[in-house]
Amino acid sequence: MRPDVSIIIVNWNTLDMLAQCLASVYAHPPEGEFEVLVVDNASSDDSALMVRAQFSQVRLIQNTENVGFARANNQAIQESLGRYVLLLNPDTKILPGALQILIDFIEAHPEAGAIGPMILNPDFTLQSSCDPLPTLWREFWRLMHLDHFLARSVYREENWDTTIAHTVEVIQGNCMLIRREVLADIELLDEAFFMFTEEVDLCYRLLQAGLLIYWVPMARIIHYGGQSTRQAVREMFLELHHSKVLFFRKTRGKWGSWVYKLILFVTVLTRVAWGIISLGKSSQVAQRSRLYLDLLRALPSL
Repeated sequence: MRPDVSIIIVNWNTLDMLAQCLASVYAHPPEGEFEVLVVDNASSDDSALMVRAQFSQVRLIQNTENVGFARANNQAIQESLGRYVLLLNPDTKILPGALQILIDFIEAHPEAGAIGPMILNPDFTLQSSCDPLPTLWREFWRLMHLDHFLARSVYREENWDTTIAHTVEVIQGNCMLIRREVLADIELLDEAFFMFTEEVDLCYRLLQAGLLIYWVPMARIIHYGGQSTRQAVREMFLELHHSKVLFFRKTRGKWGSWVYKLILFVTVLTRVAWGIISLGKSSQVAQRSRLYLDLLRALPSL
């Protein structure tokens, strides 16, 4: 029988988190048929061995190198069979009923191309689950921390009614349920994005195709966050901004990527200046300043 949903998890050196994530999926499964596919991006922590030993029902795909998030997800999507595809990060924990709520909702809303749940921190406080599409203006607003005064580049989910679904522009990629036939129409994740922003690009294409994206807060998961990226902080920091350059180049052309780089240049200079002024006051500020200096040096090649 064809599965209702294919749950796809891309892993890189997050053995303990992956084990917890898989355990939560099987502890709180959807009501119908489902399959789980894990793509291991050449982990060195025996993640693949753990999956084989503890979750033999999982379909494991082992890569000999880290091919990135988008490409690894595409590998599993192409091998999966479900009517719906759930992209799930390994540093998440499924809470009771979440998977079935998502499936029920997307089945009842044919206009929905993709949906996502409410994301919670480990202490059950609200974590950002969705965002407006990035624009050059919104990126400037965000990078200058102006959302503290007036929200323009973020949503204020804490003020929303959590008993109903809301249409949004971007769902966080740590848990996103997508219609398979939609992926056939708009193509899979863009593999030009090694990591970060691939879900933004996907949501952009869904909206361009006239589909809706929903935040469904009745379904809830926990997201621990940063389990893979903290293993290579500098590289991931640069990759984050590189992916944004790629997004604006793809959606706004060369001029868009140049303007975004100019915005980065201006805002990074302010961060570096603040770091110099605050030198010695905080090791965290000093570390961030070094990252911004690295970004400043890398800007021409992004």
